[in-house]
Amino acid sequence: MTLDASTDRLVCFNHGKESGPWGTKISRLAEVARACGFAVISPDYSHTHDPHSRLRQLTTEVRPRAQTLILVGSSMGGYVAAHACSALKPQALFLMAPALYFEGWAEEPADLPADIEVVHGWGDDVVPLQNVQCFAARHRAALHVVEADHGLSAAMDTIEILFAQQLRRQQSAA
Repeated sequence: MTLDASTDRLVCFNHGKESGPWGTKISRLAEVARACGFAVISPDYSHTHDPHSRLRQLTTEVRPRAQTLILVGSSMGGYVAAHACSALKPQALFLMAPALYFEGWAEEPADLPADIEVVHGWGDDVVPLQNVQCFAARHRAALHVVEADHGLSAAMDTIEILFAQQLRRQQSAA
């Protein structure tokens, strides 16, 4: 599923461990991306719960390319999106409750873009807020802690606004 290198604007979504490629969050954010003039893809990783396998699938099989590439990840998909940056060189990264710094997959992401937005829920009982704060501090990412649990459903309106703002920044920069 390699995309043509001439694609102008592309958002590549990366779903979490227990969700699918077109769950509620991704479907809503895909609408925002399309409204901002971006093409969207969302690989299906449901065949594996191994984040390293998902990362290999994204970087070797899917290999999304665009003049403006935005990687988006939720939970384990946040791990995949962050770690794909060194191979895919996106212009921006949007992470929701990213599952970073867990035992067995605690390596530090490299070659991250300057434009990083992170959204995390105060009530998240899956990904510790400290992990996300550590990532945000290390990479100077904008961190938005919202009144929501790990699924972030209660904050979707806010997440859509933050995502649209990031997409508009990238349109202006292009």
